[in-house]
Amino acid sequence: MIEIRKHLNFIKEVEGLKSVTRTAWMQSGRQESTAEHSWRLALFAAITAKQFPELDYEKVLFMSLIHDLGERYSGDQSAVLLPDKTEKEKEEKMAVKKLASFLPLIEGNQLIAVWNEYEEGVTKEALFVKALDKAETIIQHNQGENPPDFDYEFNLTYGLKHFEQEAFLKSLRVELDRETRNKLD
Repeated sequence: MIEIRKHLNFIKEVEGLKSVTRTAWMQSGRQESTAEHSWRLALFAAITAKQFPELDYEKVLFMSLIHDLGERYSGDQSAVLLPDKTEKEKEEKMAVKKLASFLPLIEGNQLIAVWNEYEEGVTKEALFVKALDKAETIIQHNQGENPPDFDYEFNLTYGLKHFEQEAFLKSLRVELDRETRNKLD
């Protein structure tokens, strides 16, 4: 019963991600939440990761769902406006550790390990999820009802290095850049 309570407490605590707004706008004209972004990233990963049998599919999905848990308490901070990444990284690491403490020890440690793996960005799974994370953000920028002064030029350089490894990711980036250029015209 204690384990069930811990799982419930964790799920209740992460509910706050539904209210954390991002700097991306939805088609409806409202700001997207971190939870909505993570859900769509996980769905994107689910429909594309099977093309890469060398990836640990379960880890890719889990990583996609938890990659932004660090935003639970301090919110989303725009890559454009972020002067110091060190402070953000420290805040997010503390947030993930706090959230992990709600879980039973084994699950909490797994959450921290997979989140750290994503942050370090060196495994095949982390590189894949990072690329799709950037892609999902660009897709939302291009799809959303953005303010008139929205900087679409940002999309053309955002996360470029994450698309260099695989032919699929290179092709995806070409298409995303094409969509962005259409928005600029």
